[in-house]
Amino acid sequence: MRQNMVIANWKLNGGTELIAEFANQWDSLTANNVQVVVCPPAVYLAAAQAHPSLVLGAQSCSAYQEGAYTGELSAAMLHEVGARYVLVGHSERRAMFGETDEVVANKIAAAQQANLVPVLCVGETAEQRSAGFTAKIILQQLEQGLLQADLTRLVIAYEPVWAIGTGETASPAQAQEIHALIRNWVAQQDKGVAAKIPLLYGGSVKPENAAELFQQQDIDGGLIGGASLDVEQFKAICTAAQEI
Repeated sequence: MRQNMVIANWKLNGGTELIAEFANQWDSLTANNVQVVVCPPAVYLAAAQAHPSLVLGAQSCSAYQEGAYTGELSAAMLHEVGARYVLVGHSERRAMFGETDEVVANKIAAAQQANLVPVLCVGETAEQRSAGFTAKIILQQLEQGLLQADLTRLVIAYEPVWAIGTGETASPAQAQEIHALIRNWVAQQDKGVAAKIPLLYGGSVKPENAAELFQQQDIDGGLIGGASLDVEQFKAICTAAQEI
């Protein structure tokens, strides 16, 4: 049976007060065995460890384990201060910081070596979708990003770039089509893994659309951006995941 998940990606937002607010609401967020993960800015991970109920993730990690890489944070360092998951290949990092599929593959390998579970983010731009390249882009990101990966210790999130922070959302049918494509690709590698791997949708998920998205056959929850900064909105999304 697949694990339902909801991951909060706070991006460059949040702080100790929001961490405490989430900790106070944790029992209601995680009812019915939904795996909820909070990814605050990395500087708050150590403080978040004061709330042992929280399951924490990092928003990125370095592809390097150590060395002269000023400003980088290794997967092992993030694990030491409480992270159990890490986002890899988020569209904002691909676009803003030039992270290629090769870099993504190296980060996933580094994360798994440090006992973090990578959450691989894949998705197409509006231009790529208009040109009919969606499937090609998704499959390329999977094939190249997971070259070195252990698929049994992995989460995959489909986040159409055109829906990130725009208010636009893929229709449930559109989202399901791509999730089915992803699960089929995983099945070609290992059918047993495909039956268990959590596949999440990210892209302007809100309380109003979460239930319909999560009811799709191959969608196991969500990677939530803006709505994760409001604990009541996030709770409503988690409730939708609990009802899958």
